[in-house]
Amino acid sequence: MTARGRVSALLPDFPWDTIASVKAKGASHPDGIVDLSVGTPVDPVDPLIREALSSVAEVPGYPTTHGTPELREAVVSALKRRFGITGVDPAAVLPAIGTKELIAGLPRLLGLGAGDLVVIPEIAYPTYEVGALLSGSRYVRADGTAQLGPEKPALIFLNSPSNPTGKVLGVDHLRKVVQFARERGAILASDECYLGLAWEGRALSILDPEVCDGDHTGLLAIHSLSKTSNLASYRAGFVAGDPALVAELLEVRKHSGMMLPYPIQAAMTAALGDDAHEVQQKDRYRARRAVLRDALQRAGFRIDDSEAGLYLWSTRGEPCRTTLDWLAERGVLAAPGEFYGPRGNQHVRIALTATDERIAAAADRLTS
Repeated sequence: MTARGRVSALLPDFPWDTIASVKAKGASHPDGIVDLSVGTPVDPVDPLIREALSSVAEVPGYPTTHGTPELREAVVSALKRRFGITGVDPAAVLPAIGTKELIAGLPRLLGLGAGDLVVIPEIAYPTYEVGALLSGSRYVRADGTAQLGPEKPALIFLNSPSNPTGKVLGVDHLRKVVQFARERGAILASDECYLGLAWEGRALSILDPEVCDGDHTGLLAIHSLSKTSNLASYRAGFVAGDPALVAELLEVRKHSGMMLPYPIQAAMTAALGDDAHEVQQKDRYRARRAVLRDALQRAGFRIDDSEAGLYLWSTRGEPCRTTLDWLAERGVLAAPGEFYGPRGNQHVRIALTATDERIAAAADRLTS
């Protein structure tokens, strides 16, 4: 391995490993730590979904990489019902073993390599960068097409609503990026995992007719059931969009054995067919957001963007690691904004994913 080189050597340090000492400080609080550094669900999986999972637990055969017809139809129906996305071909839907896996592998699955350019947001979840590095591609951070000059990227990642900032891109911006991608021959992949968690205004998919005029050519929308269905442990996601691109991904994933377990497919089908549990979960996050936002503002934080998603993008106008220490002294753990790019170095990402009791505890500590 030494002679051939390690793949891990291509990658940055795993970000969360760098806050171990701050986490230990927070854990020393007499009432325990309130960990708001990771957006992992804490609420139970709805019984409807659990029953669907267990109902097929005895099935012994291999699942299909493409997913069951019932799952793909459920995706199409849910996208239309929840977000107004029309014109998605069920054949152009592909389940994924969690969207992080899909994003990290997408450049390589699409055949990108040395000489190809991947565009990622200026403040971005680290996995977009990781995907470019694993494929050997160049990458650049840019939030506007003008920043790219004459470059002809092979792949452009969008993330709206954003993780970590919660920023929502408007229809005019999205339309402009779609047009730019088509003019330059780029594939446009939109990470829309937080699309169902808009708090202010409306969040749109790149597959929305208002954005793409009903033409999905060159477009991939990536969705997760981890957030409003609490299925992070299930690793349940999917990609939909351009039939030709999805067919290519399917062919490569078939050869690689990248298939979602059949019980998870059944659970996804149930989750996508039921909106009541999703509305209930969104209401939980709405209430937690109100409590935490008020406490942060009373403690002197400024909250930027954050009109959607599971985080409050917050700043005290100082280096993010200084803010991290200030929070840890109060037994609260957040993620430093520098995890997400140089422009995040004065912000922290504070998650809403804690129980009502822990959110209340954090609010009390912030304002005491």
